[in-house]
Amino acid sequence: MTTTDEHAKLWDLIKDTRYGMLTHRHDDGQLHSHPLTTQSKNIDEGSTLYFFVPKNGDIARHVASDPSVNIAYANTDDDSYVSVTGRATLREDQDKKEALFNPAAKAWFPGGATDPNLALLAVEIVGAEYWDVKESKMVQLLKMAKAAITGNQPPSLGEHKKLDLG
Repeated sequence: MTTTDEHAKLWDLIKDTRYGMLTHRHDDGQLHSHPLTTQSKNIDEGSTLYFFVPKNGDIARHVASDPSVNIAYANTDDDSYVSVTGRATLREDQDKKEALFNPAAKAWFPGGATDPNLALLAVEIVGAEYWDVKESKMVQLLKMAKAAITGNQPPSLGEHKKLDLG
């Protein structure tokens, strides 16, 4: 699979999942997760995902000292799961904020794209891993039952792949 194909497959799995759980490290070394809405319209040529976060919030504070993050997406309706590893930075890109801003974001940032507390969190994807199951729930259950009864290896359910995008 080429990088363009990998980007397309990854975006196809992410785009319809409303929330991603962004995990980052606090100063005490503990990992913390926050649900965020992916604001990206696609995965751009820089393999970057965008989110809106408050400038005065935990995420903005902690990614400044440790930019390593993970974003986990789970779309249980489609049986697709994605784990993205990346480097987070806060960007002052007013054009990008305006291009991505939407009515739902106004609930958190009432000043719109120019809200003084609106930060654009850019996560440059370093790597990703996905699990994409295409079999019906019934076929999945039958495969699992067969593996449990026969004692053979765990069932093969869909596609699992690791991507190196960094």
